[in-house]
Amino acid sequence: MRLFAGTPFDRPPHCDRCGKPEEECQCPPEPPPCVPPGKQTARVSVEKRKHGRLMTIVRGLAASDNDLPDLLKQLKNACGAGGTIDEDLIEIQGDQAERVRSTLSKIGYRVK
Repeated sequence: MRLFAGTPFDRPPHCDRCGKPEEECQCPPEPPPCVPPGKQTARVSVEKRKHGRLMTIVRGLAASDNDLPDLLKQLKNACGAGGTIDEDLIEIQGDQAERVRSTLSKIGYRVK
């Protein structure tokens, strides 16, 4: 008799979703868990662009953990200004730092 005979350690591992052995399982991999807004810190700053125009920049929010287009839409509506996404940056036209900070805080992000 083997040491682990008849115990869960003796049986081959099975998939939790379909119940088949892991070698035969065809289930797609689970997506990585998203980080909740309360555990992310957004950094808001104002930069001067050419011709003296001001842009409010939001840094520190990864595109893989957030729906940046939806977040941009919410910020643009709150500020009444235009904006865009540039890689992992959200840019809002004008000096809108206070409105952006308050909107992000209402959503649940930590803001610096």
